Amino acid sequence: MEGWRGAWYVPCLASLETLQELCRKENLTCKSIGITNRSLKSYEVEYLCDYKVEEGKAYYLVKWKGWPESSNTWEPRKHLNCPLLVQNFIRDRNEYLSRGREGKAMKVRNHIKTLKPAIADYIVKKAKQRIALQRWKEELNRKKNHKAMILVENTVDLEGPPLDFYYINEYKPAPGINVLNGITTGCECADCPAEKCCPKEAGFILAYNKRKKLKIQPGLPIYECNSYCRCGPDCLNRIVQKGTPYSLCIFRTNNGRGWGVKTLQKIKTNSFVMEYVGEVITSEEAERRGQLYDNQGNTYLFDLDYDSDEFTVDAARYGNVSHFVNHSCDPNLQVFNVFIDNLDLRLPRIALFSTRTIKAGEELTFDYQMKGSIDLTSDSAEGLSPSRKRIRTVCKCGAVCCRGYLN
Repeated sequence: MEGWRGAWYVPCLASLETLQELCRKENLTCKSIGITNRSLKSYEVEYLCDYKVEEGKAYYLVKWKGWPESSNTWEPRKHLNCPLLVQNFIRDRNEYLSRGREGKAMKVRNHIKTLKPAIADYIVKKAKQRIALQRWKEELNRKKNHKAMILVENTVDLEGPPLDFYYINEYKPAPGINVLNGITTGCECADCPAEKCCPKEAGFILAYNKRKKLKIQPGLPIYECNSYCRCGPDCLNRIVQKGTPYSLCIFRTNNGRGWGVKTLQKIKTNSFVMEYVGEVITSEEAERRGQLYDNQGNTYLFDLDYDSDEFTVDAARYGNVSHFVNHSCDPNLQVFNVFIDNLDLRLPRIALFSTRTIKAGEELTFDYQMKGSIDLTSDSAEGLSPSRKRIRTVCKCGAVCCRGYLN
């Protein structure tokens, strides 16, 4: 083609395993995805699909990693060097059988010779789900910018990762919105806080005590030291900007609230837990999207109303772990407005701090109707903004003081 000087490139949406399957099916090599002449005929168990006993020998139907399902083969147990996959297979089989009919538990027989198609189908779905959730966990941990780990867990149903969610670490401004402005200088403190430290310059007190725990009341803003400040990374007044300090787990709830988040570590009272991020849009755009979300039964709109109601954070498609935090009428997290590299009062950063000691394994929650979070809901579509006069939604938080409705 005359005038052609380059090529267009688009990202491939197929998984590595899918591409490997295509190469093996067509007997092609591709070093970039790990298919060479030597590995073209290599075999690694991806998961186990079925089970049978013939002439006293146990056989498993094997799905080979990087090979299409048409290449599945029955293999004797002694040929398989994958004890963890065998354990997963047996656990999934027993889980299905123990459910029984109409929720009644059934005694699992240890000498099953063949599996019913429904059982095998369930086992395959669980195996595929386990692989998908593992890939999602790896993706989340690649994209996060903090040291703490993110885990993923679903022991409730066959739901896999959300299909239209993209992990981000900070606000993603819509076209025409500038979320980085207002900072041209920082404090000169050698050891914060000093008389002219950032909070005092803004007319407020330092938000943290010597143990780096929150000491101000809800409703007051937090002014942290910024990128122009003389102080170093260990400064007492640099907390939210360092990101989530605790390892957290996104897990599937067992009472119809969709995904939730639990901490894997003990969290002390008044500790920073996570920041709420998403796409920053105008309130007019938020109103338009809110009407669309109403039809879907969910929304993730968070009004930035510290000083005005000009902007809203929408975490429906872009967000971090906070996207999955559920509502509670008796929450263990509280919302605070934070200013660091941006002093624009219309665009505070939103931080969630613990209101009490939170035990390891406990679910993290906050009240969607508290100041600053009027229009926020969870993945389970529980919370709906009362300002839009929507149909009242029953609250499933289970708290003793539950208001009964989320709006």
